[in-house]
Amino acid sequence: MRTLTNDSAVTAKNVLKSTFQSISFLVVTLLFINGNAKADDNEDLHALLNQHWQQAQKEKVFFRTDPDAWKPNGKLADFSEQGIARRKAFNAKVLSQLSSINSKKLSEDNLMSYRLFKYEREFEQKYYQYQDKFFPINFLSGWHTYFAEAPANMAFLNSKDYDNFLISLADYPRFNRENIDLMKQGVSAGFVHVCESFRNYAQSIQQHIVSDAENSALFEPFTRFPTTFTLQQKQNYSTQAKQLIKSHVIPSYQQMFDYFTQQYMPNCRNKAGIASVEGGKEYYAYAIEYYTTTTLSAQQIHDLGLSEVARIKKEMLAIIEQVGFEGNYAEFLAFLASSDQFYADSEQDVLEKTAFITQKMYGKLPFFFGNLPRNTFTIKGSASRGAFYMPPPDNRTPGTYFLNSVPAQQPLYNLEALSLHEAVPGHHLQNAIAMELDLPEFRKTLNHSAFSEGWGLYSERLGKEAGFYTDPYSDFGRLGYEMWRAVRLVVDTGIHAFGWTRQEAIDYLAARTALTDKAVEDQIDRYISWPGQALSYKIGELKIRELRARVEKKQGVNFDIRVFHDAIIGNGSLPLAVLEEVIEEKFGL
Repeated sequence: MRTLTNDSAVTAKNVLKSTFQSISFLVVTLLFINGNAKADDNEDLHALLNQHWQQAQKEKVFFRTDPDAWKPNGKLADFSEQGIARRKAFNAKVLSQLSSINSKKLSEDNLMSYRLFKYEREFEQKYYQYQDKFFPINFLSGWHTYFAEAPANMAFLNSKDYDNFLISLADYPRFNRENIDLMKQGVSAGFVHVCESFRNYAQSIQQHIVSDAENSALFEPFTRFPTTFTLQQKQNYSTQAKQLIKSHVIPSYQQMFDYFTQQYMPNCRNKAGIASVEGGKEYYAYAIEYYTTTTLSAQQIHDLGLSEVARIKKEMLAIIEQVGFEGNYAEFLAFLASSDQFYADSEQDVLEKTAFITQKMYGKLPFFFGNLPRNTFTIKGSASRGAFYMPPPDNRTPGTYFLNSVPAQQPLYNLEALSLHEAVPGHHLQNAIAMELDLPEFRKTLNHSAFSEGWGLYSERLGKEAGFYTDPYSDFGRLGYEMWRAVRLVVDTGIHAFGWTRQEAIDYLAARTALTDKAVEDQIDRYISWPGQALSYKIGELKIRELRARVEKKQGVNFDIRVFHDAIIGNGSLPLAVLEEVIEEKFGL
C-alpha cells in the first residue's frame, strides 16, 4: 500500500476541496436557474392575468359572470361586429401566451388559477363559434331591463359615480342599436325566440317609454344625492339626466319596441325546441356544457331527472300522509295553492317573515362555516321576475335579495327554502366570500351556473340541519322546490333535445309542483328561451352532495362540516370537475 507524503496529501486535499467547491457551485447555479425559471413562470402568469383583467375592464365584458351583477358605469360595452371580433382575437392571443407558461413550474395556488383561466379562455374560444350572441334577451330579462333596473342597486356616493352614469345614459343609443343588430343577425340565422313564449314581452320594453323623464327608473339615482352635494350640483346633475333620458334613452326604448313588435315577432319561431333550428342540436350540446360544466348528454340528464322526480315524489307523499290529508297528490297541490292559511296578509308581512328567516340563519352560520364574509345584503320586494339575488359590483353596496312580495303569489310554505337559496347560506354567502378572497380578480366574479345554483339548492337542504322546516308544510315546500329543479332536467331536455311541445312541458311541470298556472307557464317559457340554464341547479347540487357523502365516509366521526363547506366555497366559483379534484386532494379521497 502506497503512503502519501505530506506534500502529496496536501495536494490531494486541495484538489478534492477544489472539486467539491466546483460541484457545489454547479449545484447552487442549477438551483438558482431552476428557481428563477419557476419564479418567471409564476410572474408570467400573474402578468398575463393582469393584462387580461385590464382589457376586460376596458371592454366592460367579463366572460362567465352573473348577468345580474352587470352595472352601467361609464361607456358601455361594444357589441358591434368589430367589438366581438376584437375580443375574439384578444382571447386567441391570450391562449397563445398561456401556452408558453410551464404549468409544472407553478406554485400550488397559481396552478389552480392557471387551470381555471385556461378552462375559461378555451370555453370563450368555443363561445365565439356558437349563437349565444343572437339572444341578448330571454323571457326573464334583456339588456333593456338590466340597464333600467341596475341604478337602483348601485352606489352613488360621489360626483364620479354620477359623471360615469351620465356617460352611460349618453352612450345607450349605440349600445341599444348594437344589441338590436345582434337580434337581426339571429333572425337571418333562424335563431329567434318562440312566438307563444314572447307574446307579452313587449310590455317589458314599453314600461320604460315614459312621457316624463322623472318617471323613468333611470332617474332614480338623481332622487338621492349625497348630503355633501351643493344645491347647484344637484340641479346640474338632474338637468343633465332629464335631458339625456328624454333625448337618448326613451327614444332608444321606442326604437327597440318598434323593432321587436314590427320586425322580430313576425319572424318568431313556432316550435319550442332549439333543435328545430338548423344548427340548434349542436348549440344545445354547447349550452349543456356551458351551464353544467360537464360532458353529460341530454339523454343522461333526462334519465337522471326522471330518477330524481320519482325519488322526491316518494318523500312528498310521506309528508302528505304525515299531515293526514285525505286526497291524492294532485288534490294536495291544489289545497296548498288555494288555502288562505299559506299566504301572508300583506306585502310587508311577506318581507318581515323573510327577514326573520334570513336573520335566524345568520345566527347559525358559525356552526356551519369557518369563514364568513363582511358584506351584507338587503331584501326588496319585486313582482317583475320572481326571486333572485343581485350581487354587488363592489363592497360599497350590499347584495340584494329580490322576491315576489305579492301575498297571493308568494306561498309561505316556500319562504324558508327560497330565502336560504337566495340569501344565506346560498347565493349571498357564496358571492360575498368569493369577492373577499385573496385571489386573482377574474376568480372573484367568475360564475359557473352549476356551481352557484348547485350551491343554492344544496343550501335549501342544509336548512334541515340548521333547524328549519319544522312545519311539515314548509318541508313539503322545500321538497317542492327540489322537485321543481328535478323536473327541469326532464322538461329542458324534453323541449330542446326530444321535441316536446310547450304544452307537454307545461303539463309535466304542473302535475308535479304546487306552482300556480301562470308560474308554470312562465317557467316553461323561461326554459324555452334559455336552453340549458335550468339544468345547472340539480346537476350542481347532486355533485356537492356526492362529494360530501364521500368525505363523510372517509372521515367518519372526524368529519367537520365547517371545513367541508369552507373547502367547497373557499376557492370562488369552479367547474364541477375542478371542484371534485379540489375536494379529493384536500380530503385524500
